[in-house]
Amino acid sequence: MSEDDADLQSEIERLRAENEALKANEKKGLRLQVSQKGAVSLYGIRRFPITFYADEWDTVLGMTDDIRAFIAEHDSELKRK
Repeated sequence: MSEDDADLQSEIERLRAENEALKANEKKGLRLQVSQKGAVSLYGIRRFPITFYADEWDTVLGMTDDIRAFIAEHDSELKRK
């Protein structure tokens, strides 16, 4: 094996390890982040983040009991992943 082949193999192994580390981080669950526009983004539920401004999150979180009641009332109609 030449030095170039060894360097290429080493780089492939490094990239594989980096890829596995990134995949492991994705599986850790939910995370919050401040968006570029100053909103709160929730990552880890869907492919793209769910983003609301702070006052919108306050509104949604204030509806927690209503949302839970709605889900319970319509449970037979709803799909789950």
